[in-house]
Order: sequence, then structure tokens, then C-alpha cells
Amino acid sequence: MKIENPNPIQWRFSDRASQLQSSFIREILKITQRPEIISFAGGLPSPATFPVEQMKAAYDKVLSENGKMALQYGPTDGYAPLREWIADYLSTDSCKIVPEQVLMVSGSQQALDLIGKVLIDEGSRVLVETPSYLGALQAFSVYRPEFKSVETDDHGLVPSSIPAVAEGARLLYALPNFQNPTGRSLSVERRIELVETCARLGIPLIEDDPYGALSYKGEPYPKLLNMNPDGVIYMGSFSKVLTPGIRLGYVVAPLPLVRRLELAKQAADLHTAQITQMVVHEVVKDGFLQQHIPSIRTLYANQCQVMLDAMAEQFPKGVQWTRPEGGMFIWVTLPKHIDAMKLLDQAIAAKVAFVPGAPFYANDPETNTLRLSFVTVPPERIREGIAILGKLIAAQM
Repeated sequence: MKIENPNPIQWRFSDRASQLQSSFIREILKITQRPEIISFAGGLPSPATFPVEQMKAAYDKVLSENGKMALQYGPTDGYAPLREWIADYLSTDSCKIVPEQVLMVSGSQQALDLIGKVLIDEGSRVLVETPSYLGALQAFSVYRPEFKSVETDDHGLVPSSIPAVAEGARLLYALPNFQNPTGRSLSVERRIELVETCARLGIPLIEDDPYGALSYKGEPYPKLLNMNPDGVIYMGSFSKVLTPGIRLGYVVAPLPLVRRLELAKQAADLHTAQITQMVVHEVVKDGFLQQHIPSIRTLYANQCQVMLDAMAEQFPKGVQWTRPEGGMFIWVTLPKHIDAMKLLDQAIAAKVAFVPGAPFYANDPETNTLRLSFVTVPPERIREGIAILGKLIAAQM
């Protein structure tokens, strides 16, 4: 029975809810679903790289041989064989990672939320790159930190700039490999300096590494985790090397911290889907990634080069861009007087989309920047879209 003429509820949202903001990229993706749009906007892996047959076979095997376990609740820390595989995968001769350090999460975005929940109080100082990953800024913002931007240059984060903003910092968040949004990577020398600086200052260092395996040359950089496992929190993901639809990531942290993260996860979702973890373990346990990842690298390297060549041909003088050696993104810096947000409106009208750079800044956004992703767009469409963008930019020079 329906109540007649109920009084409208006056929703009283929490202060935390007022901090929630829509992802600018997610909003753009709603527009780019239209097939006529040439989209350089989404940070989406190419569906051409998804191992559909291997995933299908793994689901069939897991459900056939161990279906009741796969469909049951699982432990909060994750499926033990997969955690063991990850620990072995990340270990080196000089740095042994143990499964107890590994916590499975529902995508690395959940890891960001759990880290924020455990390490950040209102007003806590959080150090981030300039610019930084939008999803991290969004996740941490809920906990009302004081963001302090760490200086960067054409080679990425500048470790020597950390002490000036380090006082009281709860953490430093960094993407050292083919960074989102810039595509930049830290040199080995800067990695060593970054780890040593954070250790000296007592600042936990978050190493977010979704793109590390996607080096076009096939030579991954050394992980910060292996340089100082007691001071680095490592975030990994299967989204870029298998498929993002499974929403499976992991955190590797010192034991006292990983236990706190586990408790926070218990309160959030009890555990990550057991069947997903079992299927991924079935796919990766016998060396599939070593066969599969090189094909992803080749595809992305080729499409990156197509975009770089097109930009060199079509973009006017005065425009600068990064030349990534891996990953999925190119960062563009326009002349100061050009607003990328206004350029986006013109581009969408011309059936091209990108992500303006301003949302990637925690402080003092640079409105003349933008991010381009090339991995889901065929070469001929890349050339067409870059030619359109080049004309729109030239018209404002």
C-alpha cells in the first residue's frame, strides 16, 4: 500500500559527501561513446589486447574443478595462491616479498581509498606530483587533506624539491613509470634519490604502478618497492595487462600497515570476489603474461609513434609534448593564452575529444595543458583526429 501525500524528505548529507566530485574524465566518456567521436580522452586499455579465450577457459576450469569454493565468500586478504604468485613476481634477489604483505583489492582505485582512510586525517599534508593522477586526487580528497605539490620537470618528479614541502607529510604519492597523465618516467638516479629522500624524512612513499610492464623496449625500470620495502607502499593492477573489467588490483605494504588496510577493507566490502582471483591465478600461474605483454607493448608503441608523427606534422610551432617510452599517454602543453577547456568544446563540435589538463593539478592548475591517449584509436583515425586538433590550435595561435 502506497502512503498518500508523504512529506518530502529533506536529505541531510554528511560533510564528507560534500567533498565527492564527479571524475571529469568519466563525464567526458559519456560524450565519447558516440561512434562518430574520435576519442583521445579515456585511459582505457585497447580491447584488442584482452585475452578473451584464455579468460573463458579459466572460468570454465575454475567452475568445473572448484566451483563451490569459487562462488563462496573468501578471505579479506585474498586468494592465497594468487598472493603467493604476486609476492614471487615482485621479489628480487635482494628483496624478498612475502604473501603476508599482499592485499587483494577491487581495482587499485579501492587501494587509493583504503590508503586514504588509514593514513589521512582532515588537514593531513599529502604530497603529490605536478600534475598527478586524477583518480588519486579524487580518492584522497574525500578525507580532506592539505595537498602540497612536488615540483616536476620534463623528466618527472624532482626529488630535491621534496624537503621544502615535507613537514608533517603523511605520504607522497607518485607514479614513476609512464605517468598518468604525462607519460613521463623517472630515471634510475631519480628513483634512488626519491626513495632515499622519503626514507630520510620519514615519509611513506606510495608507488602506483599500473603501467610499469608496458615499456615499449621491454626493459622495465626498477621498482621503488625493491629499493626500500619498509618505506614503500606498492600498488599493482591486472587492468592494463589482462582486462580492466575484472576490477582486480593489489597492495604490497609493510606488515603493520597491510593489516590496517585489511581491516579497512573488511569494513568496505568484506573481500574481493573469490572467483575473479581464482580465474586470474589460473591465467597467469604458468607464465602467460610473459607471452602476452609483449604484444601489448608492440601495439601501444606503434600507435604512440603514429600519434607522435602526426603531431609533428600537424601541430603548429609553439606547442610542446612528451615522448613516452611506454604506457598510454602523451601530455601536450599549449601556448599560455590557449585554454584547453575551451578548446575541448571546439574539438567535440569537430568530433574529437581529449582530456584538459587542469583537473590533474592539486594546486595551481595549468589551463594550457591536455592529455591524449592513443591506445584505443586505429592509426588512420589518430591521423584524422590530430589533423583536426592541429587546425583548431593553429586558429588560436
